[in-house]
Amino acid sequence: MSNVRVRFAPSPTGFLHLGSARTALFNWLYARRVGGTFVLRIEDTDNQRSKKEFLDEILKDLKWMGLDWDEGPFFQSERSSLYMPHAEKLLEKGLAYKDGEAIIFKVADDQIIEVEDLIHGKIIFNTKEIKDQVLIKSDGSPAYNFCCVIDDNDMGITHIVRGDDHLSNTPKQILFYKALGFNVPKFAHMPLMMGKDGTKLSKRHGGVAVFEYKQEGFLPEALANYLMLLGWMPKDGKEILALDEAVKQFDISDINNVQAKFDVDKLKWINGEYIRQKKAEELRAPIMQKMEEEGYRKENIDKEYLLRIIELYKERFRTFSEFLTLTTCFFKDDYVMDEKAFQKNLSKEESKKCLAEFAKALKEVKEFTSKNIEECCRELSERTEIKAAQFIHPTRTAVSGMLGGAGLFEMMEVLGKDKVIARMEKWSI
Repeated sequence: MSNVRVRFAPSPTGFLHLGSARTALFNWLYARRVGGTFVLRIEDTDNQRSKKEFLDEILKDLKWMGLDWDEGPFFQSERSSLYMPHAEKLLEKGLAYKDGEAIIFKVADDQIIEVEDLIHGKIIFNTKEIKDQVLIKSDGSPAYNFCCVIDDNDMGITHIVRGDDHLSNTPKQILFYKALGFNVPKFAHMPLMMGKDGTKLSKRHGGVAVFEYKQEGFLPEALANYLMLLGWMPKDGKEILALDEAVKQFDISDINNVQAKFDVDKLKWINGEYIRQKKAEELRAPIMQKMEEEGYRKENIDKEYLLRIIELYKERFRTFSEFLTLTTCFFKDDYVMDEKAFQKNLSKEESKKCLAEFAKALKEVKEFTSKNIEECCRELSERTEIKAAQFIHPTRTAVSGMLGGAGLFEMMEVLGKDKVIARMEKWSI
C-alpha cells in the first residue's frame, strides 16, 4: 500500500461539473495506480448556497461513473472548531494580525515561491503580487485557502491534483503550510477543459453537468472513458479504455499541459462504441428507465418486443435519447411524419399507387418474416416492371415517418403485419 493520499473536494453549491468530474477521475486513477488512498471531502462552508440536493447528486454521479472513495465523505461544516486555533497560533507568532473580528495573514513582500508542478514543471511566484490573506472572516468563518490547508494537512494529503483555475491559490496555500510548520504536498495542476471552439465550457457545447449526460442516456463507462482522454492518452493510443485498464497504464506525469477541448460528438462516438459492445439484454433496463422518464408506460411495453427493437438499432443509436427518436414508430401510432420524407416519398400519386399495390400483395404473405416480405417486394417489382426502390421508399416513410432507419424488411417484421398494412393503406389513400 502506497503512502500517496489524494482528495477530491467538491462544493455542494451546484451539480457535478464535467471539469470537476474529470478532476475526481484523475485523482481516483492516480490513487488506484499507485495503491494510494482516495479521500472525499465536501467543502460545504457556504451556508447560503450549499444544498442537500446538490450533495446527493454529486455522490450519486461519482458512484455512477464508477468512482469509489476510501475515506469520507468528510464535511468541512463539521470541522469548524479546527480552524480558529491555527489562526490564533499564527497571531501569537506575529505572522497574522486582527482587523476588527477578522484575522489576516501578513504576506512578506518580494519573496519567491517555487513549485515543481507534476504537470507543468517549475512554476515561480513572487509574493509582491499577493496581498495579505484573510484567515478568518469577520463572521468567524474560515477563508477557503486557509481551511483547505488545515484539512489537507489533517487528512495527510500528499498530492493535490486539481485544475489550473486553482493555480493562483497554490502560492497562498504554500505560505500557510510553511507558517504552520506543515509538510507541503506535491501539486499537479491540470489545464482546464474548454469547449470545442476554445471558449469556456458552457451549455452551448452540449451541457456542463454530469447528470445532464446521465439523463440524455450516456453510459457511465463511456463518459468516464471520454473524460480521461481529455488530457491523457494511453501509450498504445487506444481510445476505448475501461477504468480498470486505464488504472494499469495511468501515469500522472503523462497528463498533457495544454487545454483539452470537449467535443460532444466524440463523446457520442465513444458511447456508441460501448453500446455496440453490449448485449440487447444489458441495454434493456436503462432504455426502459429512459422511456419511463419520457412518459412511456412500462406496462405497455413488451420485454421481448423491446429487445428485438434494441437488436435492430444497436448499430445506429449513440445515446438512449437517440434510440427513442429513431424508434418512435414502434411504440406510437401518432409518430411525427418528417416533411422531407413525405415530400420525397409520399406526396406523388405514383408513390401512393405503389404503396397500395405493395400493401395488397403483403396481405397474401402468410408468415410475416423479413425474408418473405423481401421476396414479396421483389416478385411485385418483377411482375409490375417497377423498380423495387419505388415500393421500398414510400413504405419506409409510411410505416416510420422517416427517410432512413434500420433495414426496412426487418422493421416491418418487428412491427407486425396488421400494423404495417394499416399504416401503408392510411398513406396510400
